[in-house]
Amino acid sequence: MKHWIMFGLAPLFLLAVACAKAPTDKLTAAEQAVNDARAAGAPAYLAEDFAKLESLVATAKKEIAGEEGKFAFLRDYEKAEQLLASAKADAAKVVIEAAKKKEEAKVAAAQAQQEAQASIKTTQALVAKAPVGKDRAAVEAIKADAEGLAASLAEVQAAMDAGDYLAAQTKAKAIQEKSQAVAKEIQAALAKVGGAKGKKGK
Repeated sequence: MKHWIMFGLAPLFLLAVACAKAPTDKLTAAEQAVNDARAAGAPAYLAEDFAKLESLVATAKKEIAGEEGKFAFLRDYEKAEQLLASAKADAAKVVIEAAKKKEEAKVAAAQAQQEAQASIKTTQALVAKAPVGKDRAAVEAIKADAEGLAASLAEVQAAMDAGDYLAAQTKAKAIQEKSQAVAKEIQAALAKVGGAKGKKGK
C-alpha cells in the first residue's frame, strides 16, 4: 500500500520540480528592456523612473536567489516573475517618455545655443568699440574673455553632436550669462569714457 502511495505521489513531486524553474528568459528580457531604457537616455531624462526599473530587476534577482536556496519542490518564482514583468512593461513606457524628454531637451539646447551665439555677437560688437587708454590692460582682458566665449561655442556643438543635450543647454546658458557680464563691463567702460569726454568739453 505504501509503495502505491509513493508511486502516486511521485508524479506530483516531479511536476513540482519541473514547475520550479528559474525564470532566466524573463530575467534576460527584463534586463534587455532596462538596457533599452538606458540607451534611450532614461538615466539623464527620467532618473527616478530608471532607478525604479533597476530596483525591480535587482529585487527580482534576490527573489530568484532566495528560491534557489530552497529544495526544488519548494521553489516558487511567481513573485520574481511578477517583478520582472513589471520591470519589462515599465521599461517600455520609460523608453517612450525618455525619447520625448530627449527631443524636448534637444530643442531647448538648440535655442540656448542660438541665444548664446547672438549674445556673443553683441558682445563682440561692443568689444570693437571698447576704449583704449589708461585701462588698456583691462580692455585687453575683456577682449580675451570675449574671444574665449566664442571659442567655447565649439563645446556646445560637440555636446549637441554627441546627443548630450542637457550638457549642451547648460554650457550654452553659461556662455550667454558670461557674455552678458562681459558686455556690461564694456558698456560701463564706454559710459566712463563718455562721461570723461563730457567733463573735458565743459
